[in-house]
Amino acid sequence: MYATSEKNKTINLALFDFDGTLCTKDSFTGFIFYTLSKRHIMRKGLKILPWIQAYYLKLYPADAMRAKLFNTMFKGNSAKQLQQLGQEYAQTLVKNLDTQLFQRLLQHQAQGDKVVLVSASIDLYLKPVCELLNIDLICTQVEIHNGFITGQYSTPDCSSEQKKIRVHEAYHLNDYAHVYAYGNSYEDLQMFSLADSCYMVGEDQQLPRLADVKKLA
Repeated sequence: MYATSEKNKTINLALFDFDGTLCTKDSFTGFIFYTLSKRHIMRKGLKILPWIQAYYLKLYPADAMRAKLFNTMFKGNSAKQLQQLGQEYAQTLVKNLDTQLFQRLLQHQAQGDKVVLVSASIDLYLKPVCELLNIDLICTQVEIHNGFITGQYSTPDCSSEQKKIRVHEAYHLNDYAHVYAYGNSYEDLQMFSLADSCYMVGEDQQLPRLADVKKLA
């Protein structure tokens, strides 16, 4: 849905990647270990070991690896149970955010900017994360049928070009005074192409200056 009340360019738009950016760790792998037994993980992991090895050798793309890992680990699990565990896991994630980038998020909120989490990770725990942070969410959504995880996504993996597409679908960028994007990898470059100011974790030394916006009287 497009924003309809922000057409006077009185606020900025801030787009944050999650894993490796706002969150200091790989939240998806963490969710696997938070929700599943070590025995289950080992048994299922052995079945896709060739793909895991190919991924680490950079012979198998990250988006395909995430989808295969999700299918292998979670197919057939109770959606209600995983959603409950996602709520709990979200609590642990928000307590361990990157200090500098979390402070920047709060700065955006303090001046009334629209803040959006744009991530390839899944909604089972990112939705409650965003509810806790009071920000919008664009991410990979999982498919649920008859109360169970099908092992498939209901949306494409939200990385690279999909980040750009999904942001365009949700927001009229011309309605904002300034667009910021914060990320940490090549999967964020397409999102960066939408922004006036960008920050790449591990490369840029300083956060971009926050632009002043004209407030309505």
